[in-house]
Amino acid sequence: MNLLNTLFVTTQGAYVHKDGENVLVSVDHAERLRVPVHRVGSIVCFGNVSVSPFLLEWCAERSLHIAMLTEHGKFLGRFEGLASAGAILRRQQYRASLDQNETMRIAAFIVQGKIRNSGGLLRRGARERDGEASEALSKAADSVSRLEASLPGANTIDQVRGYEGETAAVYFSVMDAMVVVEDPALRFEKRSRRPPKNAFNALLSFGYALLLNDCIAALQAVSLDPWVGFLHVEHPGRPSLALDLMEEFRAFTVDRMVLALLNRKQITGADFETDPAGGVTLKDAARHTFLSEYQTRKSREIQHPLLEQAIPAGLLPHIQARLLSRTIRGELDEYPPFMFR
Repeated sequence: MNLLNTLFVTTQGAYVHKDGENVLVSVDHAERLRVPVHRVGSIVCFGNVSVSPFLLEWCAERSLHIAMLTEHGKFLGRFEGLASAGAILRRQQYRASLDQNETMRIAAFIVQGKIRNSGGLLRRGARERDGEASEALSKAADSVSRLEASLPGANTIDQVRGYEGETAAVYFSVMDAMVVVEDPALRFEKRSRRPPKNAFNALLSFGYALLLNDCIAALQAVSLDPWVGFLHVEHPGRPSLALDLMEEFRAFTVDRMVLALLNRKQITGADFETDPAGGVTLKDAARHTFLSEYQTRKSREIQHPLLEQAIPAGLLPHIQARLLSRTIRGELDEYPPFMFR
């Protein structure tokens, strides 16, 4: 799949090689894709994908990188020539992170994506419920929409962060209204973490950890530093930029899935255990169910609203990481956050 001049190869057993002025992807000796070399800016390989030595040489001579990840998206490494542009991009990233105006500008677009997608899930929940639950979700969605409308008036990064915090407060205040199962053990109550204090929060924290790893891998694959961000304040051990990137995907990727697993009773109150410190975790069988559903959803195709092209959902962090890198380079005037329609 060729997107944003990046060739994504996700088919297991694929062989990527060069034929004249074309890059070919073959599976079992049968050609699956042919892309003119002038349209390839980088290559990202997932899992059992082989690359020919001649293509490696061609990429090295032109400073094009090849990123290697596991089938499930864990970043393994990059192949790049001596004249890599990665250092230049990271220098631009560090400069932008120290510029208050640039930091606020990029952070505001990220928060806009989070607000829009959070509101979208609330409105979907309102349509699926009735009575008081539907009314509460509709009111919360309206409040979130007002926050999005006011966001352009923010003048400082702290104000942008304030809008993000207000959105999260409104959003989580009605989370229980989207749970249809009548099991007190599965109530959301309030957000808790490190450790999560109930089953719902245990699922959210587990899902957010998986999503964070996907975002770290996506940023590393484009040579951005996951530890230097814009919205999230830098702290030792905190991948701030990866946390920035995942804000657009929390509701769309993790929250929707958690609600589906609970409402369909694929995971029940019996699937959790509490440690001596009061932290709640998933049992092994339920963890397998969660991971299986997460990977299944990553393989489902969605229509990207900006690219207007169907892509596997698992590529979303990679697409957005590339758009963010282009924004930092100055190739895009504004960072276009992912906003699901």
